[in-house]
Amino acid sequence: MLSVEGLSFAYRRGAEELFGGLSHEFTPGAVTAVTGPSGRGKSTLLYVLGLMLTPTRGRVLLDGRAVSSAPDAVRARVRAHRIGFVFQDSALDPTRTVLDSVVEPALYAGWGLGRARSRGRELLEQMGVGARADHRPGEISGGQAQRVAVCRALVTDPLVILADEPTGNLDRDNATGVLAALSAAAGGAGNAGESERDGIGDVPRTVLIATHDPFVIEHADEVLSL
Repeated sequence: MLSVEGLSFAYRRGAEELFGGLSHEFTPGAVTAVTGPSGRGKSTLLYVLGLMLTPTRGRVLLDGRAVSSAPDAVRARVRAHRIGFVFQDSALDPTRTVLDSVVEPALYAGWGLGRARSRGRELLEQMGVGARADHRPGEISGGQAQRVAVCRALVTDPLVILADEPTGNLDRDNATGVLAALSAAAGGAGNAGESERDGIGDVPRTVLIATHDPFVIEHADEVLSL
């Protein structure tokens, strides 16, 4: 479903290239931990895979299609419909409610507001933060904010989920809950409502977690070391 061929990336011309021509096929239905020392490009790889950065060399393929070289409009459409992203610091808008932050990707993907809000509330309940739906990020804890960020990544039932250190600010209990949610998403579990009628409710997802946490690595199905 998701793979890279001969992938390298540099932030500017003449700078050191990351990944060294990486070729790898990620396994649908599995959680892959992306590991390596600081500076090896774990987070950068997620941004390249998420089509927010363009490779210097090589390509990103989704279902065999080279999406990394597609026009901007196509890349944006792929991001909206097929990729969910969990940012390292949750990146929730402080001026909006938790629920509004969760449903934003679904609205961008063209969902109706009612459908998006229903799915958002369902996910928040599953992650144990349903009671915080109408709060703002400044009114919830860091652990709760990260669980909200996972809900936002899952709201459109994307086929690819990219998580950048999603447990970095969590205690062990919260980290376990987040990993369980991502693992369930990888296996196609926990996708309900409209997604079932769309025929994608039980489709395996490709889940990547950039991490240096041994706890996460221990619970991953596969490990890619940079």
